[in-house]
Amino acid sequence: KIWTHEEGDVLSLKVEMQVKIPSHLAFSLLSDFTFRQQWDKHFLTCEVLQAVNEDEKIYYVTSPPVTGHKPRDFVILVTQRQPSKPSEPYIIAVKSVTLTSMPPSPEYCRSEILCAGFQIYSDSSTSCTVCYFSQMTSGVMPYLAANLTGSSKSIEDTALQCIKFLE
Repeated sequence: KIWTHEEGDVLSLKVEMQVKIPSHLAFSLLSDFTFRQQWDKHFLTCEVLQAVNEDEKIYYVTSPPVTGHKPRDFVILVTQRQPSKPSEPYIIAVKSVTLTSMPPSPEYCRSEILCAGFQIYSDSSTSCTVCYFSQMTSGVMPYLAANLTGSSKSIEDTALQCIKFLE
């Protein structure tokens, strides 16, 4: 299932996926962003710049160019949280950060992730619901507009690749 909500220059997206693996395994696979390029075509490269602590890492991500645009790059902080009660979800939160050791490069368009991430709910011992959330600014809109007519198709394709990767 896919939901979108537009307010001002912010587009919010929610994708809900049913996955036939335990929630702790989905959490383990999704919280390591170096795996992301295996299923998300928007991730060309992804490297860990800094392990802040056991639950937080800073990554450098590059995305392939869209016709008429430079490739994009991001410096993101990924925070992961285990549930404190069985009814609560696993959480993986993502947002852009500034790192002086990683200034913008002329060959990339430095882009920003306002807020994104996953919530993973346990449905049973062998299945879970993975919800992906993202808020995008107008700066990311041209990238999205390149396939907005097929945007839900592109989002759906990425979600199907994610499910395939997890299972």
